[in-house]
Amino acid sequence: MRHLGPKSRLGIGIPAAILGIFLAVTPALACGGLIGPNGAVNLLRTTTFAGYHDGVEHYVTAFQFAGGGGAFGSITPLPGVPSSVEKGGDWTLQRLVRETSPLRLEAFDAAAAPAASGAEELMKVKIDALDITVLKGGAADIGQWATKHGFRLPPDAPEVLDFYAERSPIFLAAAFDANAAKSRGQQVGDGTPVHITIPTKNPWVPLRILALGKASAENVQADVYLLTDHAPALLPTPSGGNGISLQHSAAASDGLLADLRSDRGMGWIPTSGWLTQVAVDGEAGQLSYDLAVDASGQGAPSAVDAGLAMPGSPALPSSVDLARLLLALGFAGMGLLGLGMIARARPSSRLAG
Repeated sequence: MRHLGPKSRLGIGIPAAILGIFLAVTPALACGGLIGPNGAVNLLRTTTFAGYHDGVEHYVTAFQFAGGGGAFGSITPLPGVPSSVEKGGDWTLQRLVRETSPLRLEAFDAAAAPAASGAEELMKVKIDALDITVLKGGAADIGQWATKHGFRLPPDAPEVLDFYAERSPIFLAAAFDANAAKSRGQQVGDGTPVHITIPTKNPWVPLRILALGKASAENVQADVYLLTDHAPALLPTPSGGNGISLQHSAAASDGLLADLRSDRGMGWIPTSGWLTQVAVDGEAGQLSYDLAVDASGQGAPSAVDAGLAMPGSPALPSSVDLARLLLALGFAGMGLLGLGMIARARPSSRLAG
């Protein structure tokens, strides 16, 4: 998890069993790792929706877990301080899946005192059996807070948390009590959707967090849906060979937009937009990056948002620079070829005697 300017972040494993979070691309929160008190918990394929409109990212996701009892949790990196965290709509994610395949809410003090670990608790919200805390702090602060609150982090957690904290100090921790969920009638495999609203310059979806606590060869699967005003530019490009592939990219249908707009908290959905589906299906060792999104139509996704560069580092060579280099090499080659031809055509200065 590293520093992203105002962009979004999502997930890191901790005690929980059902969780949904982060939208608005940061976009995102569609991604998260999960660790229980006695080891890893099986995290099923997740679906996340990151919508971006009028400078605000809406992130909606629901995590489904198989097995485990008691308390479980997840920590998600965010691009900035959310303006709201609330229960997500009942059918938004299912409607998106169908398009591409022919709570009770209690808010607590928005600015609590810093936790003893050094992490600052900015917001607390309870959604069904899910307790959500928005945190601000460095990787060590977040790790200490998590440990203090019963989260059992895997060995790679410090590295992953630092990956995100270097880009943004905002995280979302969600603790899910499976026993409390059972008393509410929730079953294993059920999901709790969460809608996070974050003002940000561009959407961003955390992907590396999905590999938290996994062996390099373990398979990771997730579906990320993006709704933007224009066709977005993505970094890295979903090529299929890098663990992510582009499954859908087209103007959103009027029917889809109307259905989404009618769901809980989704009145912000515009009258037109572009729907993109990116499928994550690769080995954990491949996910060393996040998904940067340029929703402006300028075609320039941020290397920092993608985790391919850190804030303040030199910009990556652009395609224009590469073109100029190739052109210069071409001219140099032509020049050398021309000199060779001239040399061959020139009469020998040594005539036979």
